[in-house]
Amino acid sequence: MSTLNALADALESGHITSRELVEGCLARIAAPDGEGQRTFLKVDAERALQAADEYDRERRAGRSRSRYAGIPISIKDLFDREGEITTAGSKLLRNAAPATKNAASVERLIRAGFIPIGRTNMTEFAYSGLGLNCHYGTPANPFDRATRRIPGGSSSGAAVSITDSMAFAALGTDTGGSCRIPAAMCGIVGFKPTARRVPLAGTFPLSPSLDSIGPLANSVECCAIVDAVLAGESHEPLAAVPLHGLRFAVPQTLVLDDIEEYVGNTFARALSRLSAQGADIVETPLELLGELPELNRKGGLAAPEAYATHREWIAQHSDAYDPRVLTRILRGKEQDAADYIQLLRARADFIERMSSALMGFDAMLMPTVPIVAPPMAGLEDNAAYVRTNALVLRNPALVNFMDGCAISIPCHDPGDAPVGLMVATLGGRDPQLLAIASGIERVVAGHVAQSGLTR
Repeated sequence: MSTLNALADALESGHITSRELVEGCLARIAAPDGEGQRTFLKVDAERALQAADEYDRERRAGRSRSRYAGIPISIKDLFDREGEITTAGSKLLRNAAPATKNAASVERLIRAGFIPIGRTNMTEFAYSGLGLNCHYGTPANPFDRATRRIPGGSSSGAAVSITDSMAFAALGTDTGGSCRIPAAMCGIVGFKPTARRVPLAGTFPLSPSLDSIGPLANSVECCAIVDAVLAGESHEPLAAVPLHGLRFAVPQTLVLDDIEEYVGNTFARALSRLSAQGADIVETPLELLGELPELNRKGGLAAPEAYATHREWIAQHSDAYDPRVLTRILRGKEQDAADYIQLLRARADFIERMSSALMGFDAMLMPTVPIVAPPMAGLEDNAAYVRTNALVLRNPALVNFMDGCAISIPCHDPGDAPVGLMVATLGGRDPQLLAIASGIERVVAGHVAQSGLTR
């Protein structure tokens, strides 16, 4: 796998051109034996090649607009791009009017010189952690592809676009884990920033209280580079924080329940590796996490906020929805205004108490998801679907509820089934989290991104 810095070095040295990068991505997308047709809902080959040629001319003239100009990136089908229809993975919006301008995040990426290669598949309206899409098909997880395991969601196509080198970074969203779950299940890195860090303008909403925009990529540094662009900040190379003396809380309430033995063993091995580097691993009860199931019993904040968006469409076109997504949206009817207001107050109280509970810790560590990506076939049963969806969303979603930031880093050994280690902390501590994650990645990552690029 190629990092953004490796690609930038290759472009600067003339070892490769932007056109060659784009053509390579397009070829992998179009490969008849690949996952490209299920990974992308739209491929913008013409615009991508035109942009590549422009950046190559600029670089030859010595006036490249940025170090990363000319690198292909994929865009989740939740973001507006001028002249394109944002379908949000649905068939309901196939005939909607094209966007008249770019989403704020897309505009920032384009201004930084990244080339959108196409729009990636996703769970319809981003409302599931499994990544299944009954309208457009589902790209298979790169691990054990013959079994056709789920990629995780909702940013399913975003993750597979990276694992299969159809793009070198991906723009995703995360309302309850939608960047981190597919990253963990597919063996890459996914970052959920503090929600207020990146503007949501031009992004189709799921839950405005919880929605956040983040990158998926091949390394922590890659995610930090894209995050800086999305946040409108300059990027400074990450200086990995030494792990010696850092204190990490490992919650014992909720987050380790129903964990598969293999995932548990892989997580424990990662903790041992961190401990060997001098990190202080503290098992802590953190009982307040046990309150979350009851707080979210009626669908949490996502259900009523999604229902507010979809209510009129459902009244007229309910048959156009994925029935499983529709069921989740309709849970918003279970809450009245008082329920919703009480939940907002409960969330504010939860955030305050989490801030106190995590005082003295540098971050929390937990498995991103407690299971290995299961086969798609086993999820045709609705009960299995509901149970599995709740299980994979559980750990990532608690970070959204606490208004925090978190990153999933692969911690499995090469060739083994992907397992993600989630590093999470309080909101607003994104730079510190990324620096810590860079140090953790060097110790636990089961794969090492290439330091160079060969043609």
